Amino acid sequence: MNNTSAASKWLLMSALWAAALAGCQPNGKSGAAQGDLLQANLDTTVRPGDDFFTYANGAWLKKHPIPASESSWGIGKEVQNEIYARLRAINEEAAKANAAAGTNQQKIGDFWATGMDSVKADKQGIIPLKPELDRIAAMRTSQDVQDEIARLKPLGVNALIGPFVAQDAKNSDKMALQLWQTGLGLPNRDYYFNKDTRTANIRKEYGKHVAKMFQLMGQDSVTAKASSARVVKLETTLAGSSRKLEALRDPYANYNKMAVNDLDKLTPGLDWKTWLGKMNLAKADTVIVGQPEFYKTAGQLLKTAAIDDWKAYLQWQLVNAYASNLSRAIDNEHFHFYGTILQGRKEQRARWKRVLDDEEGAMGEMLGQLFVKEYFKPETKERYEKLVTNVVSSFRDHIQKLDWMSDSTKQKALVKLSKITPKVGYPDKWKDFSNLKIDRSSYAANMMRASQWSYNYNINKLGKPVDRTEWEMTPQTYNAYYNPSNNEIVLPAAIFAIPGLKDEDADDAIVYGYAGASTIGHELTHGFDDEGSQFDEKGNLRNWWTKQDRKLFQQRVNGIVRQFNGYQVLDSLHINGKATAGENIADLGGIVIALDAFKKTDEYKKGEKIGGLTPEQRYFLGYALGWQNHQRDEVLAQRVLTDVHSPANLRVNGPFADVPEFYQAFNIKQGEKLWRADSSRVKIW
Repeated sequence: MNNTSAASKWLLMSALWAAALAGCQPNGKSGAAQGDLLQANLDTTVRPGDDFFTYANGAWLKKHPIPASESSWGIGKEVQNEIYARLRAINEEAAKANAAAGTNQQKIGDFWATGMDSVKADKQGIIPLKPELDRIAAMRTSQDVQDEIARLKPLGVNALIGPFVAQDAKNSDKMALQLWQTGLGLPNRDYYFNKDTRTANIRKEYGKHVAKMFQLMGQDSVTAKASSARVVKLETTLAGSSRKLEALRDPYANYNKMAVNDLDKLTPGLDWKTWLGKMNLAKADTVIVGQPEFYKTAGQLLKTAAIDDWKAYLQWQLVNAYASNLSRAIDNEHFHFYGTILQGRKEQRARWKRVLDDEEGAMGEMLGQLFVKEYFKPETKERYEKLVTNVVSSFRDHIQKLDWMSDSTKQKALVKLSKITPKVGYPDKWKDFSNLKIDRSSYAANMMRASQWSYNYNINKLGKPVDRTEWEMTPQTYNAYYNPSNNEIVLPAAIFAIPGLKDEDADDAIVYGYAGASTIGHELTHGFDDEGSQFDEKGNLRNWWTKQDRKLFQQRVNGIVRQFNGYQVLDSLHINGKATAGENIADLGGIVIALDAFKKTDEYKKGEKIGGLTPEQRYFLGYALGWQNHQRDEVLAQRVLTDVHSPANLRVNGPFADVPEFYQAFNIKQGEKLWRADSSRVKIW
């Protein structure tokens, strides 16, 4: 096998991928082997009513420990590994092709070649960043600081301010300049203030890490320690005016529209018009400020913080942004903190995988065009579009039967549902990368040019019509999303793959659980969760509810918040029920909506067992398969503070405890850990 040619590997991986994708097709075939797959994953030493996640996935998790290079492992990583192999073949062929300058193949090949050349990166060291580092060192005034920030923003350096262009939440046909809090080296504000031992230790290690990075930039140990202290002090001040995770989910509180000239009143002494002009945003006359208190503090710091503080801060932010593209010494120190301290990973992932990750961010749709041509055929796209139609139909039935919503609000909800645009598999129109320059000068230089291209691509939307055909994920991404401003669900090709499951062995139960509930139904429900429900059918932030209906809805939301607040995940850490409410609502909604869609299939109606499992049992196991994942304690702790998603086990156990059919399917009894009294079970959609 080691002597297999690249072409042969390509054909082999193509066959594997075709089988994996085909495995999700709702074709109603026998499903015998699929039953074996579900049975093989079971840990029957665990009662379904005590911990269904472990019951469904325990055997698989025991056989698949987390690799030393990873912070977590699960079905998504298995799919990603297959994708990596295919993308590596594309890149290796491109690197050898000697393709014409300016072609996609040339850019892919040159990006891969520089990314994989660690010897060249070591030789260059910090040289690719030296022009910008020298400019930072030459700063003398507050105006110099602003000028340098204006240079760094297009390079993807998130220093102090976060301008970007996106749809106006209250006028979705307009692209607007937005400002969001940013500029921290730790994951979010809580890391600067929480007093628990774990977080306090991370803060201590962060200071050491920043000092070590300054030493790798050439400072002696004493100067590096002082520079680190300056960085941490400035960031802590910014963190103090940054909003908490749950507060960032309030679309009204984070919508503060004003004239650009009024920004000067928010931050007296700053000339925003000139500053934005240097970032090629001069034509903006209005701006939506997410967190005004943050920008008030940022403006004060520009006037009061010492110039040496800004030099240290901007040097750190620049090197931190490109650390993984520089020498091995810098890359390894970056990994030590962000990979090991924060996430518990024991070793770096293979370099070729990290290069592919960077390439995905730099020009993912360029790869996506080649990817779907080989691995996601038109007939596959049609099958999943039909599945979407079936789940939407079920959601329509659910809305019509709600006993807590008035008819007037129901009609508006039905209109919104009917206007949701499903995007399945891949875009109809691809991004044009002709203006992106990629060569073999250096890995960091390619990444800087890619960041510049991405920045220009974004800001050039200002003042132009909204392109509602655009995708924010590539087809090879194992993920999906709902976009409230476009009122759309976006379902990349990769999200439908199940490793090891062939087409002839797949039945509707696993399809409706795995793809229908955890992906399609989940994303549809986001349009009606605590945040998405505040947007109308056109994607505008507008109240379309009666006052009483909104009150009744909020009572149900409060129920799921209380439920998840009660889950303790690690030591004293509990789930933040308010921050995770949207995802928890979407999980529960996806399960009950797709289940009723599944009940309309012939397979469900026949009621025949497969692998000793009833249709409903296979449905719930199919859903649990989608969250087949475990993670290290370090990353679990991080995600509790920074992620709006609950951990994988609670994305199964939490919503299942609210679903009556789950109790029936697995004979859940009072006294078992997942059992909840009827009166305490949450029912929303």
